Amino acid sequence: MRERMPKRRRGFDDEYDGEYVPHPVHLHEDPDLPPAGDRWSTWTGAQQGPEPRPAWVETAHAAVDTELGVLKTGKEADVHLVERGVSGSPGVLLAAKRYRTAEHRMFHRDAGYQEGRRVRRSREMRAMTNRTAFGRELLSGQWAAAEFAALATLWSAGLPVPYPVQLDGTELLLEFVGDGTRAAPRLAQLRPSGPELAELWEQLVEALRGLARHGWAHGDLSAYNLLVHHGRLVLIDLPQVVDLVGNPHGADFLVRDVRRVAEWFTARGLPDSAGEELFHELVAEAGLG
Repeated sequence: MRERMPKRRRGFDDEYDGEYVPHPVHLHEDPDLPPAGDRWSTWTGAQQGPEPRPAWVETAHAAVDTELGVLKTGKEADVHLVERGVSGSPGVLLAAKRYRTAEHRMFHRDAGYQEGRRVRRSREMRAMTNRTAFGRELLSGQWAAAEFAALATLWSAGLPVPYPVQLDGTELLLEFVGDGTRAAPRLAQLRPSGPELAELWEQLVEALRGLARHGWAHGDLSAYNLLVHHGRLVLIDLPQVVDLVGNPHGADFLVRDVRRVAEWFTARGLPDSAGEELFHELVAEAGLG
């Protein structure tokens, strides 16, 4: 059995930090493991990403997943780096976002975000409201499913988000955004100025307009869940996407999203009026004005 990965502490949850811990580990203590790698591909039994799929998506039944290490740890989920491929062929790198089990997880922000979402069975709704062990498991699945659905919708609409490869229980496999095994940097790690700053802001405005056209706000937007890959801005961490109409606090989430990112950009030279202008533009785009 391979060495277990050490636990790591991070300051921000559910986001890439650009590095991984190179300590492979078997994902399951299963006697039917493949001869190499950590598990057989889970593609066949999973909910699969939207079509047309990118050419790089590995769908072969004989593919194997190899655990390369941890990209990011967080309160609700950890992000791992996984390589999926068939023996003798180059593999593809994926970001595996794994929501924590009930006994190791703390969904500290979910109440406000969950408003406007509906669960059909009253027993399940009561369990989630009362935070029973069963209810916490349901919440975990809801967060994973909500992020998968949001990414599928936004990717299909051409918005700059990672392609959602598959959803299997509470594990979400995503397109890995980076070079080699190094994830793209978060916006917060960069120091853009002048034309570069203006270009990134324009990309962000277009991305948020796309969200607003769907009637959504990101819900937890900041410079820490925006990646920049070769000059392209990419939105990540979308389990809490907010319905601007169905959620009674939708407008408040939108205000907070815009304020957070606008403050980051204005501190680096963007006009102070940019945030207010963006907010009114998004309200109009969502049909709320």
